[in-house]
Amino acid sequence: MLLSATPPPGPRPAQELRLREEAARHRGLTPPRTHPLASVTWLGPAASNPALAYRTTGDRAHLDESRRWIEAAVRLPHWGRAHMPDHDLDAGWLLHHLALAYRWIGDELPDGVRALLRYKLLLQGRRMYEFAVASEGRWWSSSYWQNHNWICYAGLATAGYVLGKEEWTERAKDNLGTVLDLMPPDGSHAEGVVYWRYGVPFLAIHLDLLQEAEGIDWWGRGGFLSSTFRYRLHQTAPGFAFNVDHGDCHDRRSGHSAGLYYRLAAQYGIAEARWMGDLASGELLWKEASESGVRPGILPEAYLEYLWYDPSVRPARPTETHAFFPDLGLLAARTSWDDDATLVSFKASPGGGHTAWETSAKHRAELGWETLNQGHHHPDSGSFVLVSQGEFLAVDEGYSNRKRAAHHNLLLVDGQGYADEDRYHVYEGIPHERQARQRDVLADAEGGWAHATAEIAAMYDPGLGVRRLDRTLVFTPSGRIVLLDLGEAEEEREWSFLLQTDRPTELMPDGSRLIRSGAATALVQRFTPADASVGCEATEVEANPTSSTPGLRLTRTLHTLRATTPRSREALFLTTLTPGGTPGAEQVACAEGHGVTFAETAETVLLSPVGRRIRTESVEADAAAVLLVPGAAPYVVRCTRLELDGRVLLDVPEPRTGKVG
Repeated sequence: MLLSATPPPGPRPAQELRLREEAARHRGLTPPRTHPLASVTWLGPAASNPALAYRTTGDRAHLDESRRWIEAAVRLPHWGRAHMPDHDLDAGWLLHHLALAYRWIGDELPDGVRALLRYKLLLQGRRMYEFAVASEGRWWSSSYWQNHNWICYAGLATAGYVLGKEEWTERAKDNLGTVLDLMPPDGSHAEGVVYWRYGVPFLAIHLDLLQEAEGIDWWGRGGFLSSTFRYRLHQTAPGFAFNVDHGDCHDRRSGHSAGLYYRLAAQYGIAEARWMGDLASGELLWKEASESGVRPGILPEAYLEYLWYDPSVRPARPTETHAFFPDLGLLAARTSWDDDATLVSFKASPGGGHTAWETSAKHRAELGWETLNQGHHHPDSGSFVLVSQGEFLAVDEGYSNRKRAAHHNLLLVDGQGYADEDRYHVYEGIPHERQARQRDVLADAEGGWAHATAEIAAMYDPGLGVRRLDRTLVFTPSGRIVLLDLGEAEEEREWSFLLQTDRPTELMPDGSRLIRSGAATALVQRFTPADASVGCEATEVEANPTSSTPGLRLTRTLHTLRATTPRSREALFLTTLTPGGTPGAEQVACAEGHGVTFAETAETVLLSPVGRRIRTESVEADAAAVLLVPGAAPYVVRCTRLELDGRVLLDVPEPRTGKVG
């Protein structure tokens, strides 16, 4: 598709219009004569989109436009200025786009321009190749789970195929095979949605090149590409315009890649991906383009939308509401796909996810290589994001250079977050055993329940003596949230519960707190501990999201609700969040375990994640959780026995999770 500029058969009027508009978008700009301090990645698509438009329309105005930007790019002595000139993202982007332009319109360029473009591609490709060889085992050359690796090697491969440089394409192909074998088969990505949409398209680009140039079909290799749309889908906020911002996310808009959606739809027959592609390149396009903090952004992908759109794949609106991605320990659940639906996203995993963490440890031990560069993965295991009524209510920090657990909806011990945090790459160099995980996961779309327990004690300084710090999150069918946090330490400690919001929470007469964002609300109720000191404070977060523009600074103010216990060896926080405000929840009297009930919906949540014994007036269970709605079958987590109103519903030797009856 890419090398031959040949899309799947069938009409594509919307994509043709997009391509023509994008090809003309820079006509009023004067190309730079010297390298600006900022990134020049955008110069590549400024040349490739009009080159493709000329191929498809024959309009020489597009040819002239492409030539303007080609000449600007090849005049620059280096590709990239502020950070790793010739050896990083600027060079990777320009190699890819200018090599395609050379392939598509090279014969139409004046001899001098064509010769200069070829020379520049050979020069920059050699610089990139030599750097990749020399730096093997360090930085992006062997950072298999990182967007710099995918982009730089895809750029090298594009130039290699166009220019006939087999040593470039072979090295890039070897790397691609390793990446595909090592990426998590559940499709999740620890760098977060923004870097997913920035980096993963280049994996698809590389696969497209490989298939067309060498006849090698690796689209099924490893399973990541076939599953990754599902990951992206479940990190979509209700209304589809915004994304859940776990990981480094410059903003909540920078999440869509219509071109990638179309390619995944075409390759795997994913009707929902086709539907999302149409939405992203249509109704949502200009909002994302104007409000996204990521450049070059979504508009330059017009060439991919045109070449990857397959009209034979029929679109279908998403319907699946619950999903769990085990590699990243990511649980996502929503009440529906309506614009005002409620969504929660809850995660816990080692740095980079389980696969990256384990495999990079082997690389370190066996090869002496450092392959885990997860500076975009935050210290956020046990944290969650809550969206409801069209607004973000419990929020994430989005992006920071000095990453801290205190920027997330997490817990502090003696005021401290994760060990070795407060730096960019908080997982670099830490002991292998310092890792979080999820257990006891229930994600049942039929019943509407979601449940998981994040184990995060290992992430704190060993000097604190934290033996246990478990967070259990339950999402009810109506979208209520129940949190149970259990802590144990060798000595008395102060335990702090943090909740981040975009605006300060409002104190209610009964001591509860109201989150307000636009017209949306959620009521926060703390049932235990009763003796915690509670306050709200501003938390400033600063970031430079791109090393290519050193002067850029993004700042964001979070409003942190903090509840801190007196010093104690044990901590127990039982908290509910009720979207829509009142009425909220009531605590259930439990002889063993902990519980709440929501009067308005009659949903009852009973928890005992450690002891696994629940005893109330009407329930006796040996279980981590019992989840009840009148008139519906009960749900249980790790349950061996359930007796409800004197009737035994379950009595089995092995723990069961799911619906009973």
